Amino acid sequence: MKKLKIVTLGGGSSYTPELIEGFIRRYDELPVTDYYLVDIDAGAEKLKIVGELAKRMVKKSGLPMTVHLTTNRNEALFDADFVTTQLRVGQQEARIHDEAIPLKYGVLGQETTGAGGFMKAQRTIPVLLDLCRDMERLCPEAWLINFTNPAGIVTEAIEKYSPIKTLGICSGANNMMMEIAGVYGVERRDVYARVMGLNHLIFADQIAVKGQDVTAGFIEMLAKSAGGSSLKNVPDIGLPPDFIRALGLFPLSYLKYFYLSREMVEHSLQDCKAHGTRGEQTREIERKLFEIYKNPQLESKPKELESRGGAYYSETACSIISSIYNDKKEIHVVNTPNRGATRDLDDESVVETNAMIDRQGAHPLAYGRLPVKVRGLIQSVKAFEELTVEAAVTGDYSTALMALSVHPLIPSVDIAGKILDEYLAVNRPFLPQYKSGKGGKIS
Repeated sequence: MKKLKIVTLGGGSSYTPELIEGFIRRYDELPVTDYYLVDIDAGAEKLKIVGELAKRMVKKSGLPMTVHLTTNRNEALFDADFVTTQLRVGQQEARIHDEAIPLKYGVLGQETTGAGGFMKAQRTIPVLLDLCRDMERLCPEAWLINFTNPAGIVTEAIEKYSPIKTLGICSGANNMMMEIAGVYGVERRDVYARVMGLNHLIFADQIAVKGQDVTAGFIEMLAKSAGGSSLKNVPDIGLPPDFIRALGLFPLSYLKYFYLSREMVEHSLQDCKAHGTRGEQTREIERKLFEIYKNPQLESKPKELESRGGAYYSETACSIISSIYNDKKEIHVVNTPNRGATRDLDDESVVETNAMIDRQGAHPLAYGRLPVKVRGLIQSVKAFEELTVEAAVTGDYSTALMALSVHPLIPSVDIAGKILDEYLAVNRPFLPQYKSGKGGKIS
C-alpha cells in the first residue's frame, strides 16, 4: 500500500483535533501512514499539547498512523502528498488589533470581512507564498489545501503567484447545507445547494432535498425565522423578513455585515465593551481548550471545541482531500478560479462555488450571470480582494490604501487611511514587504 503523508501547517491550532478525528473516520479511503503537525518555535508549547492529544486519539483508534510533531518545516514537507494550512500569523494578539482598530472609527472589526480581512491577508500571504516555494523544492506534486483565512484572498494569491496545486476550503457552505438538512430532517448527503460568490460572501439560489426543489419553501421559512441560524462567530441578528423574500436567495450569515452594517457595528461595539473583541473572547476559549487538551486521559475531540467556531471543518477538509486522492468526481463547494463559471468575473478570479473534484482538482460548474441584486456587491468586493493581494505581494502603500478605500464597509478614504496607518504601525514585525518611506508606510 502506498504511504500517504499529510502535513498540517499551524499544527498547534486548537482546530487540530477536528482534523485528526476526520482522518481517523476516513482511514479506509485515506490511509494516512504519516501525519506531520508543524508549527513555529513560538507555537511549540501548543504544538506539544495538541500533538500529544492527537497521538492519544490515534492510539485509541488502533490505526497504523504515526503522528509526528516538528518545528522543522522542510523535514515535514519532504515528499508530502497533501499540505493543509491553518495559520494565524501574529497569533490571537494580531487578530485583536485587526478587530479593535477599525471599531475605533465606527467600522466593522472582523477577522475576515473588510478591514480585518485585509490586514490578516497582508500578514498571511507572504508566509504562504514562502511555503509554496518550499513545496516547489520538497513536494512539487503535493496539493495545498488552504483553510487559512481569508481563504478566498489567500487562494487567489497562491493561484496567481505560485505553480503549486491548491484549493481553498471553508466550512461556511457546508454549514448552510447542514442547516437545510436540519430543517427537512434529512442527512447532509440528501441536500444540494447551488452556491456562488466569494469566500464569506456566498448565496444559494437553488436548493434541492432528495432531488426535489425546495428553494421557495426554504426561503419562506428563512423569512419567517428572520434569517435562520447564525455561525458561532457571527452575531445572531435577524434579517427583515421582507428583505429575505425580496432577495430570494439563501445568504451565508456573513452577509449580515453588508445588509445590516450599522446594526452589526453597533453590536460589535457593545460586545467589545462588555466582553472584549471576538479575538479576546477566542483567546479565552483557546486557553480553556488547551487546559482540557492537557488531560492525559483525554482520547477524543472534546465537545467544548464546538464553541471555537469552524463547525464541520474536518468533514469539509477530509472529504475534499478524499475526492482528490480517490478521483471521486464529487461535487463540493471550494475556492477556485472562476474559469468561465460566470462571465461577470474574470476567468482567473477565485470564486467560491460548486465544483466537481477529481485528481486534477476543481472543475467549477457552469453558473451563468450573477443575479443583478448581488452582482454589484460581489464585483466590488472582488476588486477589494484583487487590490489586497497586490498590496500583500508588493508592499505598496498606495495599493493598500485603495484596497481599503474600495471596500463597501469602509465609509471614507480618510478613515481608510487612518486604519491603514495604525495597522502598519502595530504590525511592523509581520510585514517585511512594506518598506520605509512617506505616506504612512512603515518607517
